[in-house]
Amino acid sequence: MDINLKTKTVIMDADKIRRSLTRVAHEIIEKNKGTEDLVLIGIRSRGVPLAYRLNEIIEQIEGHKVVTGIIDITLYRDDLSTLAEQPVLNKTEIAFDLKGKNVVLVDDVLYTGRTVRAALDAMADLGRAKTVQLAVLIDRGHKELPIRADFIGKNVPTSKTEVIAVLLKETDGVDEVVIQERA
Repeated sequence: MDINLKTKTVIMDADKIRRSLTRVAHEIIEKNKGTEDLVLIGIRSRGVPLAYRLNEIIEQIEGHKVVTGIIDITLYRDDLSTLAEQPVLNKTEIAFDLKGKNVVLVDDVLYTGRTVRAALDAMADLGRAKTVQLAVLIDRGHKELPIRADFIGKNVPTSKTEVIAVLLKETDGVDEVVIQERA
């Protein structure tokens, strides 16, 4: 976590995150009329554990898991030169064909839409899906591209000076979503 940011408000605790993901899982199943040809793809980094959690919830509801993959968008970002001199590349792990699949991209926060655009570009190199839908835990507004989420855990209007931090057990040791501000 950035030391120049201080926590302003905790907007979701572990129970609220679990309930939101459960609702989103039900919405995904309903919109896709079940899980046939459904795949989940988590966007690195925090979209990955959220995709796996959604998969577990879908398994509890439907009785079977859906195929889940991981996509790394580092080389597809339009701000690559501003990130770091040597950006860290992670592995895309999609060991299945996207053709004919209903893909649900999963991410933690939808902000400008640029991360999702990069994920769509990365997916285009892997094949053509039947449909692509977007599930996010938080939609905070301030879009710069015409991208919207199909499934939203929580809408959180924010100012541009605020930061939404999604903390997950898998990556941070705790489940909570906080609004932070510059110290």
